Amino acid sequence: MQLETDSAFPSSLSDTVQDAPDSRLMMIDAQADYSRFVQRIRRRYGYELGLLSPGVPHAQSIREVISKLQDAGNALPVALRIARQLVLERLVVMDVEHHVPLTDVTHTMTDLAEVMMDVALGQAHEELDAQYGAPLCADGSRCAFWVIGMGKLGGRELNVSSDIDLVYVYEEDGHTAGIESDPKYTQRSNHEYFAYLAKRLYALIGETTEHGFVFRMDLALRPNGESGPPAVSLPMLKTYFHMQGREWERFAWMKGRVIASLGDPLQSKESKLWEIVQPFVFRRYLDYSLLDALRQTHQKIRQHAVQRAAGRPERANDVKLSRGGIREIEFIVQLFQVIRGGQYPEIRTRSTLQALDRLRDAGLLSAERASQLQQAYIFLRRLEHRIQYLDDQQTHILPERDDDLCWIASSMDMVVGQEHDMGCFAGLFSVLGQSRECIAAEFDDLLQLNDQMVDGVCASGNCSAPAAMLGAEAFEAMLPPALQERVHNWASSSRMRDLKDSTKNNLTYLILRTAQWLVDGMITETAALRFIDWLDTILRRESYQVLLLERPLIHQRVLRLQGMARWAAQYLARYPGVIDELASAKVYKERFDGEAYELELQIRRQALQESGEEDEEALLNMLRRAHHAELFRTLTRDVEGYLTVEQVADDLSLLADITLKIALNWCWEFLSKRHQAHPNLAVIAYGKLGGKELGYGSDLDIVFIYDDEHERANEIYGAYARKLIQWLTIKTAEGDLFEIDTALRPNGNSGLLVTSVESFESYQLGRGSNTAWTWEHQALTRARCVVGSPELISRFDVVRHQVLSARRDAVALREEILKMREKVRQAHPVRGGKIDVKHSAGGMLDIEFCVQYLILAYACDYPQLEDDVGNIALLLRAEQAGLLSVPFGQQASDSYRLLRQIQHRSRLDDASVLSDEQLHAACEAGVRLWHQVFEGGHNANLSHDI
Repeated sequence: MQLETDSAFPSSLSDTVQDAPDSRLMMIDAQADYSRFVQRIRRRYGYELGLLSPGVPHAQSIREVISKLQDAGNALPVALRIARQLVLERLVVMDVEHHVPLTDVTHTMTDLAEVMMDVALGQAHEELDAQYGAPLCADGSRCAFWVIGMGKLGGRELNVSSDIDLVYVYEEDGHTAGIESDPKYTQRSNHEYFAYLAKRLYALIGETTEHGFVFRMDLALRPNGESGPPAVSLPMLKTYFHMQGREWERFAWMKGRVIASLGDPLQSKESKLWEIVQPFVFRRYLDYSLLDALRQTHQKIRQHAVQRAAGRPERANDVKLSRGGIREIEFIVQLFQVIRGGQYPEIRTRSTLQALDRLRDAGLLSAERASQLQQAYIFLRRLEHRIQYLDDQQTHILPERDDDLCWIASSMDMVVGQEHDMGCFAGLFSVLGQSRECIAAEFDDLLQLNDQMVDGVCASGNCSAPAAMLGAEAFEAMLPPALQERVHNWASSSRMRDLKDSTKNNLTYLILRTAQWLVDGMITETAALRFIDWLDTILRRESYQVLLLERPLIHQRVLRLQGMARWAAQYLARYPGVIDELASAKVYKERFDGEAYELELQIRRQALQESGEEDEEALLNMLRRAHHAELFRTLTRDVEGYLTVEQVADDLSLLADITLKIALNWCWEFLSKRHQAHPNLAVIAYGKLGGKELGYGSDLDIVFIYDDEHERANEIYGAYARKLIQWLTIKTAEGDLFEIDTALRPNGNSGLLVTSVESFESYQLGRGSNTAWTWEHQALTRARCVVGSPELISRFDVVRHQVLSARRDAVALREEILKMREKVRQAHPVRGGKIDVKHSAGGMLDIEFCVQYLILAYACDYPQLEDDVGNIALLLRAEQAGLLSVPFGQQASDSYRLLRQIQHRSRLDDASVLSDEQLHAACEAGVRLWHQVFEGGHNANLSHDI
């Protein structure tokens, strides 16, 4: 692969080195003592090198070295600087000669920075306390102070010659206690105290002395940068984030981590800090508006790199800042994290390598791309370290000397042999070129840097203002007639007047692109008009507008969905954030995976717990976001024809099952009346959920039973069931989950919300005076336990079996079922010659009543009818058992399948009553089934004429 900087390889490198030996004849052993930095350390600190314990240094061994150096008479500033030299010398040896993993190097450097800062902070605050007393909060407690490591320090990824990016934050303004002997003149404001502390830390860590420095310190990431105070209070930080915080600062604070602190107790106080930082960094919605901010930041970095390389071609080989460098990998990862971290807390990690793993596990990056980026990152970071090992310089540019390049190549096992024209570092440049090209291609694709305008229409969010803006006559004249009136009425509405120019710009380009696709025949007029209406729901959600601009494919898929199904358009209006699910082609290729869904939610909850953000509201919102996303994926596959109606029902039913299970388990933890670690409650599903025939927007018919001998069990589980219903139905910022119907519980709406398993058994089996009606036994034919302990599930199954297998008077049963069918018919009359797929004669309800009669009448002799396998399969089983004449069962099952398909499709477009002639044949099969099952109908009031 060729890079844009290939001209710098290799001629300019050889031409600039006059005295270097011929690289084609030179093979350097990869030894640490080639490093000029290592040579200097060994000459000056030969004795002290023995103070460091063997192996890769760690925090404890670093502290021990500092202590030994102080015991030998060195002042703390000297001890810190010498310890730093010793640790770096050891790292060069371990990396170059022993090939330890990259993380051993970066973690050791991070430990070094943390130990140095902690030791320095300990001495600095003791000195200041002795002068001014401890800084106090209003309640008299010591004011907490945090040293926040940013960037690579926060991510535990520090390189061997890195500076450290720091932000100093203290708890609140106030005053120091003063010195007891003279508090009036020694008291200082907390602001002054921590400003002094910042200066003292710099003297201990950042100043260069005859022994060098410990770390270069950079405070430029603090609020207001160089013009801001060196330390800020929590209230000031909160105000700054709210009023002035910029998008690039969200990337910086995402890596923020407390590396040293003062105050006791700190754990509870530190949560105050992250309560301010987390909402600033991670928004609860998908935040694609960051793309343009990142483009601008990246453009400045590239321009700076180009300027630095002007006239100095060797500077084009900057492994950090050049195209395809380390910074671009970090941008790729951080962009995913900041955009999606609000909804995917499990991807919130400060480590770049760990983040790539988590992005892969969350399905946001393919396994192949994540692996390629990880390999490239490890290679570039190892290369960066070797560049810095040479002279302990904070540089990321490949050296110009051929012998240095050969040593680097040899230390990375990339020497290819003497015969190559480029010498011993040819293999190094080959891998470097491939790595950078891989990174650059991914980065350019992610930020849409190569395709901004297509046929005059903005193809990404990185375009200048359009020629005519939304609302102008000139703009409307650019639209096809089919859109002009709708756009004019919408643009003239009061809601449009106060929109920002950036929002109007986004909407203008989205409408222009939609109009162009309409003219080109790529979308329908219905889709375009529904899209214009839908834009009204995202007027104040600029990030969604930017997403559509940035991803034309998503825009096109949204239009296609809206054109094919009104229900899909309405769902998008309720939950616009789900459009992000259209970004990947996997949405069409996969089916709902219940185990993966449950695991994903558990991982997501664990991430909330680790970040201290878990509360009841957070879990409610997380459940809703996950459920809406999965339902939308199923909807998309359905509308595009990738799923059958039966598969849609299976997936929606399984989604409801798992969501109920998760809600049931989590809800218990927030119940104040709980009396044991785990509840013993079961949820029985009836109706469409019970029969695994759930549709979009279907209610959940559920009943609660429990098995618990606690004296207040009914009260406890009643409160639990009410809380669970609230979890499922309450509308939060993320919408709701389900409508719940509990009318099928014993004694209906007049009965208790929860029932003990003993009472449920007695009621269903007719023990005592309070017994179930026949229609309740009909309902039980499509009932199953979706959540509960194995013991409760088993007991329910036994009750269901006993009810369904009981021998009944067939004539009495038939009469009762006919009466119930007539009541339903009267409640849902079909008029005007229409055919209702559910309620018309021979429709779905008739077929379902027939199946229920067959089960209750004959399951005593044919146990295969008890299985909850759906009406279609049960009709075929009845025919195979000889209960239906051939081919009545097959015809009725085909009819039922067709009616379900018609009902399903018509509901997607908000119409269940149709006058389509093709329905007659389907309903005729249902009428024939009805007459055979009920012997032509014994109820004079029941007509089955189509």
